[in-house]
Amino acid sequence: MFRKRSSLILCGTFLFVTWNAVLVLLLWGRTSPGQPGAGQLDPASMPTDDVVGDVIRVADSFELELEKQKEILSQILSHRSLWKPAKRKRVKVNVPSPPVIPILVIACNRVTVRRCLDKLLELRPSAELHPIIVSQDCGHTATADVIASYGDKLTHLKQPDLSDIPVRPEHKKFQGYYKISRHYRWALNQVFRTLSHSSVVIVEDDLEVAPDFFEYFRALHPVLQSDPSLWCVSAWNDNGRDGMVDPGQPALLYRTDFFPGLGWMLLREAWEELEPKWPASFWDDWMRQPEQRRGRACIRPEISRTLTFGRQGVSLGQFYDKYLKFIKLNSKFVPFTKLDLAYLQEDAYRTSFTKQVYSAAVVTYEDVKQGRLSGSGPFRLQYSSKDSFKVMAKSLGIMDDLKSGVPRTGYRGVVSFFYRGRRIYLAPPPGWSQYDPTWS
Repeated sequence: MFRKRSSLILCGTFLFVTWNAVLVLLLWGRTSPGQPGAGQLDPASMPTDDVVGDVIRVADSFELELEKQKEILSQILSHRSLWKPAKRKRVKVNVPSPPVIPILVIACNRVTVRRCLDKLLELRPSAELHPIIVSQDCGHTATADVIASYGDKLTHLKQPDLSDIPVRPEHKKFQGYYKISRHYRWALNQVFRTLSHSSVVIVEDDLEVAPDFFEYFRALHPVLQSDPSLWCVSAWNDNGRDGMVDPGQPALLYRTDFFPGLGWMLLREAWEELEPKWPASFWDDWMRQPEQRRGRACIRPEISRTLTFGRQGVSLGQFYDKYLKFIKLNSKFVPFTKLDLAYLQEDAYRTSFTKQVYSAAVVTYEDVKQGRLSGSGPFRLQYSSKDSFKVMAKSLGIMDDLKSGVPRTGYRGVVSFFYRGRRIYLAPPPGWSQYDPTWS
């Protein structure tokens, strides 16, 4: 449109100049009566012997023509605004800011926190998007010095209340669990209330993270935010021992009814729900109770994105030598933020997972244990009671404990794991409806 208007204006200007040039030439070239071609002129315009009169008539005609041309030029100039290109209106597009997801490191008296912090700082893609907050309990000077040595690369918080907590005589040996629960409550309040963050990933000082640890949580942050049937995202697979996971599927994710912990993401809304009733001790088992879970699930990976290297702690190495030290840490970077994770939505996942489990060939425990399986699988191994679950789980090398009736990594009662290169579903009978809290 602009080019068309500009062409018309230039054309008009050219005609104006040309017309005036021709007019002047005509007036200057007026012929006398004796010159050839004189008979073709209008008698009224032919010169006479009155030279002065002729000049006056020519001047009047010239003046009249100039007035006409002046009017044309005025009209052209009135469209001057069209000569310049119209300014493009700047349209403001509201691009949402990327979420800030801080990493909260729970520390106490392990100077080996350096191993955890070094790996986090090495892999962190952005200091602005992933500020590291270290909350230290215990008042251990050597550990505090290690944390302080990182300077402004992180924020060092110190839990102010280091006093012993009054407990029942039979719980004196659990004093450490009470202090941990108190510390978690204080630290999470600092993150959500004092620092006003909207989400957080919690790791403990004895965890090492995988190369795609940050990528994993960034991709699942919107999934957690948009799905009210979820309440956490964990980097941990309780049954993720080397040989019990599929090394060819590092991108595989699950929904689980069991709260895994050990590197997990929580939203402020969930904390506002949990904080008023936060327990005095054993906070992780408390999280696994039906009153807190309320039918919600967590996301967990096939291959863990965290690895614990801390054998010593309040649990005195419980599970460490038998399970935890054998957990496989993912080593392949998976671009989760570029993957379609819609399959994790509740309805789609439940339908797909249930179909996959209950369409799998049913096999016996002996078939699995002795390697008498034909085909690539998957296979379904069925349990019908608490005892049958525990016997088969323990014998096959997966964790056999249940919390409020929920097995570790379980989803709708199903535990998925790898065994001798084949996918096995340890599952209840078809038609499963709910967990039995007495199975604990």
